[in-house]
Amino acid sequence: MSENNPVSLIDLSTYLPGDPISADYYAGFAETDELAENVMFRAPRFRHHVGPEETAIDMVERAAAGVIERHGADVITEADVLITHTQLPDMPFYGGGGGMAHRLGMKPNWVIDLHNGGCAAFVLGLKVARTLLSAGEGRTAVIAIAQNSAGQVFDQQTIRRKAQSAVPGDGAAVGLVTLSDESPILDIECRTYGEYAGDMTVVMDPPRKWWQAGPGEACIGFTESKITKVLARGNRQVPEVSYSVCDRIGVQPKDIDLFVTNQPNRVFLRNWREALELPSERHVDTFDECGNLFAAGIPVNLDRAVTDGRVKAGDIVLMAAFAHAGDFAGAAAVRWGGRGDSGNV
Repeated sequence: MSENNPVSLIDLSTYLPGDPISADYYAGFAETDELAENVMFRAPRFRHHVGPEETAIDMVERAAAGVIERHGADVITEADVLITHTQLPDMPFYGGGGGMAHRLGMKPNWVIDLHNGGCAAFVLGLKVARTLLSAGEGRTAVIAIAQNSAGQVFDQQTIRRKAQSAVPGDGAAVGLVTLSDESPILDIECRTYGEYAGDMTVVMDPPRKWWQAGPGEACIGFTESKITKVLARGNRQVPEVSYSVCDRIGVQPKDIDLFVTNQPNRVFLRNWREALELPSERHVDTFDECGNLFAAGIPVNLDRAVTDGRVKAGDIVLMAAFAHAGDFAGAAAVRWGGRGDSGNV
């Protein structure tokens, strides 16, 4: 299908809110936490926080600016498909797709909000976009990602004292996908591990359902046992989907020109790079500048690599991530077509 109707990721642009917040900020609030020394929660040097009144729609609008500057507003307003993922929806009963479409001046035939993709939502968005465009449902798709939980959930007064809160950062991204062979998506692998779907939980003290009023602030329910399982799953799943894609496109993982992943912590980054036998210069990350960006990690890192000249036209870029406690993972390979503003055409 994709060979007859090639689909390309031709560009992307990103947005990081506010000034960088240093690790000292969280150190000033830290209390005794039995998980403080766990490898999952070794803090990055900096991260960004969404503003107090800044919405996911605001973030996506600001992330789209680079794509609009390079390609013109029409490429967004006339897109046929809008695929979105918001870590913390501004409203609980519906996703942000409709509001994002309106703010960006779009009237797309398809608006799809993805929740299950988690940290791998950009890869899942590429799969959905490629499937729809290849099937004749349009010529252009926009993928919009907003990670906005760091400055809202993890910076709550009682939650920012916990070790888990020093790791997340906020950011947003917009990817432009077109029916063309300019920067072709070579292959995508998405896998659902539904047996792990209940292993990520939101907890409050005293306990209640997330939507019920109460005195305790919400956070992620981490335990040593859960962390051990998540580490094992992530260490396995990301290489598995990466190797699967590489096998189908006929490239050895160690020969990939650029590896781009989500970035939960430094341990995962090192383990994934070693599993693919890649040197550090071919695995891009922004962990110490941005922290764990969840779903925004892949597009923010790829955008940074393109801007910094770390990827050139013709290079094969492999994107891979796993989500939540390991209930979803995905990988996608693109033969990058270049971008004029970084001299890579």
